[in-house]
Order: sequence, then C-alpha cells, then structure tokens
Amino acid sequence: MGEWWRDAVFYAIYVRSFDDSDGDGVGDLPGIRRRLPYLRELGVDAVWLTPFYPSPGADHGYDVADYVDVDPLFGTLSDFDDLIVEAHALGLRVIVDIVPNHTSSAHPWFAGDRSRYVTVPAGNGLPNNWPSTWGGPAWTLDEERGEYYLHLFAPEQPDLDWHEVQVRADFDEILRFWLDRGVDGFRIDVAHGLVKNAALANEPEPIPAARFSSDWRTAIDQPEVHDIYRDWRELADSYEGDRVLVGEVTFSDQKRIAPYLRPDELQLAFNFSLMFQPWEAEAMRTSIDESLVALPIVTWVVESHDVTRIVTRFGPRAARAASLLLLALPGPVFLYQGQELGLEEVDLPDELRQDPIFFRTRGERKGRDGCRIPLPWTRDLPERSWLPLPAGWSDLSVEAQLEDAASTLALYRAALRQRPGGEFRWVESPDGTLVFARGGTLCAVNLAADDLPLPDGELLIASDAIVDRLPRETAAWVRLRG
Repeated sequence: MGEWWRDAVFYAIYVRSFDDSDGDGVGDLPGIRRRLPYLRELGVDAVWLTPFYPSPGADHGYDVADYVDVDPLFGTLSDFDDLIVEAHALGLRVIVDIVPNHTSSAHPWFAGDRSRYVTVPAGNGLPNNWPSTWGGPAWTLDEERGEYYLHLFAPEQPDLDWHEVQVRADFDEILRFWLDRGVDGFRIDVAHGLVKNAALANEPEPIPAARFSSDWRTAIDQPEVHDIYRDWRELADSYEGDRVLVGEVTFSDQKRIAPYLRPDELQLAFNFSLMFQPWEAEAMRTSIDESLVALPIVTWVVESHDVTRIVTRFGPRAARAASLLLLALPGPVFLYQGQELGLEEVDLPDELRQDPIFFRTRGERKGRDGCRIPLPWTRDLPERSWLPLPAGWSDLSVEAQLEDAASTLALYRAALRQRPGGEFRWVESPDGTLVFARGGTLCAVNLAADDLPLPDGELLIASDAIVDRLPRETAAWVRLRG
C-alpha cells in the first residue's frame, strides 16, 4: 500500500523499558516480539525502536559503538530478524533509530585517525562558543592528541563531520544493512544537526535555551544537510514497500522544518510544537493552525522518551481528553509506550537517576529518567528493573487495565478503532474549548469552560462518562447526522 505512513499511528518503544523477557531487569528484543500481539490489538500501524546497537550506555544507546549489530543486552541479530518477520506477519511495520550526528567515543572510528569527526588542533582556548545541549562547552580537549573534538551532547558522543565523503559512504552502507533486513524505515536522531557550519563560526548571543537548543542560527541546519536526505530518500525509494524516513527536527518555528519535507527528502518530521503547549485552548489552537499552515504533512506527538508525561503535565482527566484531541488531528501520530496506560512521570530519588543530563548539569536538570520507567505488564511488578516501578503502578498495569472497560487503555483501543478521517475544519465554539470536524465526525474538547453542549448526533467515544454536555477536561467524538 503506497504512502501508508500518511495517517499511520506509530508506537514508540524505548527498548530497555518495554518488556524484559529474561529477568535481567532490562527490556530486550525477544520481549518486544512477544508483545507484538498486544500492539496489534491496541490498533497501531507501526513501531519505532530506540537504539539497540552495541553501546557503552553513556546515553542509553544513543552513543553507538557499532551500527550494524545488536547489543547483547538486548539480544542478537537473529532475534531482530525474528521480530521483523513476526511484526510483518501481524501487519505491523517497524522503523529503527539511526543516530548519524555522533557516535560513541568507544566506536573504532574514534580510536582511529578521527578524520570522520569534527576536530580542531589545540590552540588558544576553545574553538568557539558552542555549548553542549547538556551543559558545559561542546568541546573537549584530548591532550594526548593535542586537539579538541566537538560533541553537541555528552563528551562520550563525538560529532561526526558530514563534510567528509567517507562518512556519507559509511552511512549508505549502514542504511542498506538494515533495509536489507526488512526495516520499514528510520527515525533519524538530531536530523537537523548533522552538517555543522564549516567555518565553526561563533553562535550569536544569546544562545537558545535547552528546550529548543536547536534554534541555533549558525552552527547547524546547514544547506548541505538537504543533500544528505535527498541521497537517503533515493536509497530508501530503491527498495520495495514504501520505506519511510522520519526526522527528529526540533525548531520552535515550524517554518524551519518545512524544507526537510520537500518531496524528494524526508517524508515525515516530528512536530513538537503541540508537545510544549499548556492545557489552554488558545495556545493549542494556535499551535495546530501554525503547524498545518507551515508543513505539508504534520506528524503529531505529545509524549516521548525525552519529556515529562502528559498525565503529570495536564492531570489524568485532561490527559484522557488530550488523547482524543491528538488522535482526531489530520496526519500521522506517534504514541510513546505507556501513554496508552496513563502512566505519570516518576520523581526518582537522585541516587537512582541515570540520565547523563542530570550529571552533566550537576542536578540542575533532573533529566529524562522519570518518563523512562519500565512498563507494568502485570499486577505483580518485577522485583528487578533498571529503574524501579512505583508500587501504585500495579493498578495501572496492562493486566489490570484489560479487565477495566473504563481504563485509559480501553479508551485508546476504542479511539484507535474509530479514528476519524476526512478534511479538517474548525467549528465555532466557546472560549476554553476546541471543536473541529474531520469529515462527518466532530471532535469536541472542553479544556476550561463550565460545560460544552454536544451537537445532535451519535456519540462515538468520550474521555469520561457524559450525558449530553462535556464538562471541563473532557473530550468526545460525535458522528454528525445528515
């Protein structure tokens, strides 16, 4: 089926936190494979796997030491092949993370002549004013080699130099390796950042804040990055099955994302605008409108493995309403594992934190561990887990929610079965509400009004029990009459 991704629902799997099949406390590929029927029943179309490649784990897999193998912590290449075969048999597509901006400092390339990396001979101080996204400068001095090397993230993640022809050739081979194994595409980490300013010019002050550190004006988002994606698109299109390229392109201005979505470049790029809005009707409507105007196709997301969960941001009742808003919008959607269970952010004690952001900022930023707690599959929570599960999650487990017709899981399953299609148009509604139509279905969301009357029609689904009016922090889909 051509362009299957245009209205697909993707399910993001943070591999080490999804399902642990061997009891070592860490999720793995066999665990994912045995839960594929759950994902099929949930109603998603595709899964995205975070990095499972060999890695020292400085950034939990986003520091890759070998791009064409599986870390023994997660299984084997044979396990991966079996997962692909079974997913396809169930009608599920699989995309995998590719991390082309940087490697691990343990990668053999970094131990070699480093011609593949951005390096500068040591001189009078730092090469420029570029900061690391995670605190401190983006440069580390290797005294033994007498050179600085660039790392937009942790020092254990040196940045590749995409001006080098060898780097482009290497990644062509890497992409082919996984495409030959049957993957349906790639989620591209830091897609906007690969090519750095060739002159390494200083970034104008003030440096953008951490949330949208990619709003830099000089260092990244270089014109040459589009040549890379044109080549990658041509490569992906040479394979059967409509393989998809999804870019992590994070700018606060959606218009900066549009060039990555030209017809011969990436098919999709995450739209993070909605993710960073408060639970306010005007802010959300503005975000939706700006995204739909700026982008040829909008990929919606409100949760990920990098941000606080929506139950904690909005509250549990509003989070359920937000799910119906999200799933009624036009275009593809990415759900993050546990979103369908209504999991909240976990405030871990500092001694249990593992995210390098926490350590690089000396605790100033807590990091992302709180949204990466492993999923609770059964009421009996695992005794061994790389991050501990709260005792209260027994009632939020998949086992418990499958037995509850009013659970968040039941809501997501029902919504995914009835997801509306058709042309998008706003419908006039009171302040504090959002109402729009998709074809013959109306999506009504009451964020902050006293109540919202529902139109005459068939109630398809509601985020909470209602009669004929939506109270505050609820949403519903109604099939219109006529």
